[in-house]
Amino acid sequence: MALLDRISIHGFRAARDVELVPPKLCALVGEASGGKSTVLTAIWMLLESGAPVPNATDVTRGTNSGRIRIEASADELTFFLDARPPATLNLNREGAPAVVFLPTARRGGDLVSVATHPRAARPVELIHSASNLSGAVERLVEARVRGLVVLIEEPELYLSPQAQRHVYRLLRSLAERGNQVLYSTHASTFLSVAHLDELALVRQGTAAGMALLQPEPLPSDESFRALAEFDAERAEMFLSRAVLLVEGLTEKLALPFVFEALGYEPDSEGILVLETGGKANMSLFARICNECGIPYVVLHDRDAPRGKAPNESERITNQAITEVAGRARIVQLVPDFESVIGLKQRSRRSRKPERAYRRFSGGRPVPDELVEAVERVVAAARGERRRR
Repeated sequence: MALLDRISIHGFRAARDVELVPPKLCALVGEASGGKSTVLTAIWMLLESGAPVPNATDVTRGTNSGRIRIEASADELTFFLDARPPATLNLNREGAPAVVFLPTARRGGDLVSVATHPRAARPVELIHSASNLSGAVERLVEARVRGLVVLIEEPELYLSPQAQRHVYRLLRSLAERGNQVLYSTHASTFLSVAHLDELALVRQGTAAGMALLQPEPLPSDESFRALAEFDAERAEMFLSRAVLLVEGLTEKLALPFVFEALGYEPDSEGILVLETGGKANMSLFARICNECGIPYVVLHDRDAPRGKAPNESERITNQAITEVAGRARIVQLVPDFESVIGLKQRSRRSRKPERAYRRFSGGRPVPDELVEAVERVVAAARGERRRR
C-alpha cells in the first residue's frame, strides 16, 4: 500500500493554503492553537470514510469562495476532498491507505477515533487492547503492522520523560516497518536534530494564515556533531519563539537575572537561553536556527581587547559565526563575558557560574552589551523591530 508523499490543504480552518511533503516520520511543531491539529484532522477527514465531513464553520475565515479542498498523492494515485459546505461535497478515496487517528480527546478512553478501512480493523483491535498510548504503539510494532497512516496528537500527554523517550523509539520503529507516522508535539523529547527533515514547523499569524516550514537535513558531518551536542533541553529551540545563543554555563545561569533586571521573563516570552557548549559550536546552532526559521541572537566573546586582533584560532571562529549568523544578530563581548560583568580572573576552580549568578541576583546594574542582547532577542520573540 502506497503511503502519502504530498498533502495540500486549502481553505480548511487555519490552513488557508498549506503544502506538506511528509517523510515516514513527521513531527508537527509549533505554538498552541497554531494549526498542528488542523493538519492532522484534515488528513483524517480525507482518508477516513467514517470521519465527519467539513461544515461551514470549517471554512477558513476571510475566504470568499467558501471552498475547502484537501488533496494527497501516493505514488501515481491522487485522493481529494472538495467541498463548499453545506451545498456540495466531492470525494475520491479510491486506493487510499488505511488511517488511524489518536487525538488527545480520546487519550483517557479507547484512544482511537473511528476507522472503517478494512486494513485498519486489526490495528484498531490492537489499540483497543492497550490501556495507554505506549502500549498501543508497542502492540502495533510487535504485530508488524504495515501500510498504515498513523496520526497522533501530543504523544507525550500523561507520560514521564522516560516513557516519552520509549514511545519516540516505538514511533520510529513503527515508521521503519512500512507505515507513516505524523504527530503534533510540544515535547522536545520527540524532536531529533539529526533528522531535521522530519520536522514540519507550523507558523501562524501571517496575512496568508498558517504556514509550514520543512527544513532540509544537515550535511552528514554536521548531523553527527549536532546529535552529539543536542539533548532534550537544547532541542527546546524548535519550540521557542526566539533563542539567545551563549557560549557556556556561566552565561546561561546569569542571563535569566539580566532579563529580570530589565523587566522581562524569558519563559513567558517564549525565549530559550541556549548554552552551545563553547564558541566553536555556535555556527552550527546558528545554522540550524537559519534552516528552521527560528529567530535568534548570538552573544559571544571577542576574546581579545579592543584594538588588538584575536589570535588566529579565535579569529577563524568569530568569522565563522559572522558568516552564518550575520552581524545584525551578533552581540560581541570585549574581551569576554567575565570582564564585561566585572568578574576578576581567578584559578580554574573559580566557580565562574556561581559568581556570575551572585553578580546579577544581587541586583547590580546591567552592562550595555547585555541590555543590547536581551532587547534584541525579546524583539525577535515578539516579531518586532528592536527599539533604539
